[in-house]
Amino acid sequence: MNIDIPEGKDPIGYVWGEMVPGIGIAASRFSLAVYEHTTLGLREFEAARLRIAQINGCVFCLDWRTERDGVKVEPEFADAVADWRTTGRFDERTRLAAEYAERYALDHHHLDDEFWQRMSAHYTQREIVELSMSLGAWLAFGRLNHVLGLDTVCVLPSHRS
Repeated sequence: MNIDIPEGKDPIGYVWGEMVPGIGIAASRFSLAVYEHTTLGLREFEAARLRIAQINGCVFCLDWRTERDGVKVEPEFADAVADWRTTGRFDERTRLAAEYAERYALDHHHLDDEFWQRMSAHYTQREIVELSMSLGAWLAFGRLNHVLGLDTVCVLPSHRS
């Protein structure tokens, strides 16, 4: 870990809640809002989230699987996300979600008209904005946790015992 955590303190709670409460608590609320208020389907949501996790290298994000009503994506889903260009497991929306995540994180200056035409053919403008905000949260907070070395001790507040 690249931040000193006092003995007995929860690393995530300490860094996000105590060290910078004016920023960390607001960031945490935004991060959780992405999960609580999404209208995106589970497969496209997870394809985008996992592609960002793969790019960021966030250990927690790579291991995490979003659950909705007791349903999670199949165990092989993460491998399909890494192979989004050629996998036969994805419909066009799911493939586009993974592609958008990759391009958002690695090549956002080259999201051209052809790409936006494909996105607009499969996603509403509201869904594009929602996906873009989700990508921003995952990219920022996954990288933050990985860079600070918190990704090996990260647990979402709603999953603490």
